[in-house]
Amino acid sequence: MSMASRYNLAPAPIALWLEERAIAEPQMAPTEGHMQPLLTEEPNPATAEIDTLDSLGIVHLINQEDQRVAEAVATELEPIAAAVDGIVARLERGGRLIYVGTGTSGRLGVLDAAECPPTFNTPPGQVVACIAGGERAFLHAVEGAEDDAQAGQDEIAALDVGPGDAVVGITASGHTPYVLGALREAHRRGSFTVGLTCNRPAPLEELSDVTIAPLVGPEVIAGSTRVKAGTAQKMVLNMLSTATMIRLGKTYGNLMVDVQPTNAKLRQRARRIVALACRLSMEEAAALLVSCDGETKTAIVAGLTGVTPDEARRRLARVRGRVRAALGQK
Repeated sequence: MSMASRYNLAPAPIALWLEERAIAEPQMAPTEGHMQPLLTEEPNPATAEIDTLDSLGIVHLINQEDQRVAEAVATELEPIAAAVDGIVARLERGGRLIYVGTGTSGRLGVLDAAECPPTFNTPPGQVVACIAGGERAFLHAVEGAEDDAQAGQDEIAALDVGPGDAVVGITASGHTPYVLGALREAHRRGSFTVGLTCNRPAPLEELSDVTIAPLVGPEVIAGSTRVKAGTAQKMVLNMLSTATMIRLGKTYGNLMVDVQPTNAKLRQRARRIVALACRLSMEEAAALLVSCDGETKTAIVAGLTGVTPDEARRRLARVRGRVRAALGQK
């Protein structure tokens, strides 16, 4: 018996009514005092009877809806790539990548920024995150903070953002005042601006050099954008930061060569990376790392070319730390 037949997931009366209403009431353009209905706030006919199901039925429906997320992100690969190009150009010249968001969107930005130093050895302050409500908002809901456009503007001003920086505004609705305020100020200062939203059209587009808008559709629970919209935003942020760091030479092939061995797990990972890159045993890789003061890139260049650690460092310095270039490879 299929999952659908087991749980009788054919359209129920509520779902049919929702579908009929969608046909009878097409979305209208915004007018004064009336905001256009947001796709992420609409009720979802597919989950209209979700509260009648058991746990397996509920998670099946959630999983079914989640499958739409990757498809929605796939439609936005060109603007994602354009955003990466713009971010790389700024970071290569010493600029910063700055995330701005509220609620779930803001927390995802904070998470992505926090993971860049240990993963890619980014210098302090190169990847920054601002969240409405400040540090408290990462662990506690400070929902009213998202309505403060001036606070978003002030965050950008306090960071002294300029043309050399890239600012990514993250908001599921595309209407959040805090994010719009931040993007408006960043745009005024000549920064490269990227808008990440799950609704279109949205005011965010007018303030963004590049808009990324994976339209994931109505949420499993109407308006709960921490689910599909949040997943889509996380996927896009993963792409933005990872692709940027690859372009900046933070990997050799798919090896994380800028990893900082600051604990036992990461020291083991560094040995494994050197062993794989140089085709050495784990013991040989460990000895090579010791001779190179624990520097993974230096160990790989020294191990593959036979030069001294100091010469390996010089070769890396000449090519901005790109291992493949230091090895003379294309």
